[in-house]
Amino acid sequence: MSLNGKNIILGVCGSIAAYKTAFLTRLLIKSGANVQVLMTPAATDFIGPLTLSTLSKRPVYTDVSAESSWNNHVELGLWADAMIIAPATATTLSKMATGLCDNMIVATYLSAKCPVFFAPAMDLDMWKHPASVNNVKTLQSYGNHLIPVGHGELASGLVGDGRMAEPEDIVKYLVDFFKKDQDLLDKKAIVTAGPTFEPIDPVRFIGNRSTGKMGIAIAEALSQRGANVILILGPTAQDPPSSSSIECIRVKTAQEMYEASVKAYQTADIGVLAAAVADYRPKTVADQKIKKKEGDMAIELERTIDIAASLGKNKGKDQLLIGFALETERELENAKGKLKRKNFDFIVLNSLNDKGAGFAHDTNKIRLVFDNKTEEFELKSKREVAEDIVNAIVEII
Repeated sequence: MSLNGKNIILGVCGSIAAYKTAFLTRLLIKSGANVQVLMTPAATDFIGPLTLSTLSKRPVYTDVSAESSWNNHVELGLWADAMIIAPATATTLSKMATGLCDNMIVATYLSAKCPVFFAPAMDLDMWKHPASVNNVKTLQSYGNHLIPVGHGELASGLVGDGRMAEPEDIVKYLVDFFKKDQDLLDKKAIVTAGPTFEPIDPVRFIGNRSTGKMGIAIAEALSQRGANVILILGPTAQDPPSSSSIECIRVKTAQEMYEASVKAYQTADIGVLAAAVADYRPKTVADQKIKKKEGDMAIELERTIDIAASLGKNKGKDQLLIGFALETERELENAKGKLKRKNFDFIVLNSLNDKGAGFAHDTNKIRLVFDNKTEEFELKSKREVAEDIVNAIVEII
C-alpha cells in the first residue's frame, strides 16, 4: 500500500484507543506519507506527544498557541491531502458537527480543504445514543468520511460496537480513496451477497453454501470506482468491506433481503444481485425446538418472493440490473432464459462443473451473458472477477 508523498494530518483525541495511534503513525510513515499529528489535551493522558513526535519526525501540536507562538491551523488545513481524526471521541464528534472550535483539531478541521476521515471510538451505549448517531450523520452530510467502528470487547468490559478501526484498516481506507478511478462517481449501487437462512425452528434452518465473497468483492470494486454502495449481506462469516463509501445492511432471511433490496433499489443507479437467495422456506416455523421422534418428518415448503423478478419488473429506464446464475447443466440456455425473464441487463454465469468456481472458493470462472453476446473469462481471483463485472457495468453506462 502506498501513500507516497501525501500530506496527512492525524488528529488524536482523548480515548483509550489513542494507544493505537502509535501503530497508525508508523504505518502511515511506512506507506510514504508525511504525517502531522495534532492532539487534544485529553489525548496526552493516554499517549505521550513525544512518542508520536518521534514516530512522525515532526513536532506534535496540542494547542493553537504554544510558548508565545501561533500554530497556524489555516496553513495546516491547506497543506494536507487528507485529515484523519482517530480516535474520534463523542466530544470531538459533537464539536466538529456544531463548529465548537476550542482546540487545535477542530480549528484545523474547520480550515481543512482536504477530505476528512473520522474513526470513532467510544463505549457501546455512547455509540448507540441518538446524539452520537445524529452527529455522525451530520458529519457525513458535510462530506466527511466515516470509518466504521469495530465490534468486540470494549474498555468497559461490554462487548459490542464502538472500537476504533484497526490502524491497518484506516490506512487501507486512505489508499483506496486515493487510488480509485472516478468513473462511477455520484452513482449509487446496491449489491446483494451471501446466503439466506430460512428458519425451521429456533435452532435449525434451511440454507446454502454461499460465503458472500463474490458479492463483497463486487461492492469493493464498485466503491473503488467512485460509487456509493449499499451492501445487503446475508448471514456469513465474512466481514463487510472497510470503506467509507459502503454501507452494509445485515439480513438473514429471503424476506428481509427482499425488503432491504426493494427499498435501496428505488434510488439506485445500479443493482447487482450476487446473493444466493432461498427459493423456498418452511411454510410453518416452530416456536420451540422440534424434538426427535420415531419415523420420518416432512417439512412443507412455500415459495419465497423472487427478488430479481420484482426489481426487474419495476426497473427504470436509467437503472441497471445485473443478475447471477449458478448452473450445473444446460448452463448457457438456462442463463439466457433467466436474463429475459428477470429483465437483467446482463447475467453473470458460473458453473459448478468448472473447477475453482462457485461457492467457498477464492476464485471464480464466469461468462457474462448479454442479450446479443457472451463474453467468457478464464479462472481468476474473485477480486479480479469483480473488476471484470464492474468494467462491463461502466461500458454500459
